[in-house]
Amino acid sequence: MAIALGITTVRAQTTAVVAPYHLLHTITVGGEGGWDYLSVDPAGERLYVSHGTQVEVVDLGTRKVIGSIPNTPNVHGIDVVPSANRGYITCGRANQCVVFDLKTLRPIGAPIPTGPKPDALLYDAYSQRVFLFSNDGGRSTVLNAATGAVAGTAELGGDIEAPATDGKGSIFANVEDKNEVIEFDAKTLAVRKRHPLAPGEAPTGLGYDPKTNRLFSGCHNEKLVVTDSKTGKQVAVLPIGKGVDGVAFDPSTNNIVTSNGSGTFTVIHEDAPNQYTVVANVPTAPGAKTIALDPKTHHLFTSTADYGPTPAATPENPRPRPSIVPGTFRVLEYGK
Repeated sequence: MAIALGITTVRAQTTAVVAPYHLLHTITVGGEGGWDYLSVDPAGERLYVSHGTQVEVVDLGTRKVIGSIPNTPNVHGIDVVPSANRGYITCGRANQCVVFDLKTLRPIGAPIPTGPKPDALLYDAYSQRVFLFSNDGGRSTVLNAATGAVAGTAELGGDIEAPATDGKGSIFANVEDKNEVIEFDAKTLAVRKRHPLAPGEAPTGLGYDPKTNRLFSGCHNEKLVVTDSKTGKQVAVLPIGKGVDGVAFDPSTNNIVTSNGSGTFTVIHEDAPNQYTVVANVPTAPGAKTIALDPKTHHLFTSTADYGPTPAATPENPRPRPSIVPGTFRVLEYGK
């Protein structure tokens, strides 16, 4: 089935143009607590996994947990700067960033204060900075990647979700409460452009193709919106699974993959800058909402656990989440 969308052709079909992914390995982690982002360090061949109040460290060669970084309350994002032997972790509950040594996994100095509810973060090699994004109030605390010193604050407006970089001085980020994707200068921190994402709503995960200058915003109303980052023109809207939180783009295959908390990866192929094919919805597991791509192996990682009963609603917690069965937390690795 082909759907005309302006000058764009979106193809939805059951016959795969590119072979869909399948489960390769299940990495048992165990323990208790929720989860958010994962991050691959291809240089160190490690996977960093957020887990409650700590970060789990997985050796990608052995697929074993080789350590953890504790005292990271309500951990969200992790990114590493191999040239500085440093890693950075956002701790949403504490409004701070924990810096750690990549070799020892021990903290470096005291935690760094951030804006409210720090969530996603990004190391940008072009500016040699780490950007910490608040999911409340639209602030990005900007750090010198080599030293951890605060280099400035970007006032972005709105609740910021996943970022991306073009590697040439532009940083992009979804604005969840305003249904837009923005571009700002990595050095001056000034906002350059704001692009509306309607009909997409509540964008979270963000992917980017530097060859075609296309931004891929995963939205909570089950749409992936493709935007030309140069012109701001919306070039495609595609159907995806429910509960998206992560988006990955693999330049080796031109695949865009959204991780959906309902328990699927939606795989979309970029046939051309303005033409896209929905390849498949690959089963994963309920709760597997975030995603990380290994640029060496092109494998995809996501994490989840088994769910138990949902607690009764209270005035303090009117929308309780299902309980998590202790000891069932795991990482799922997918490939071709």
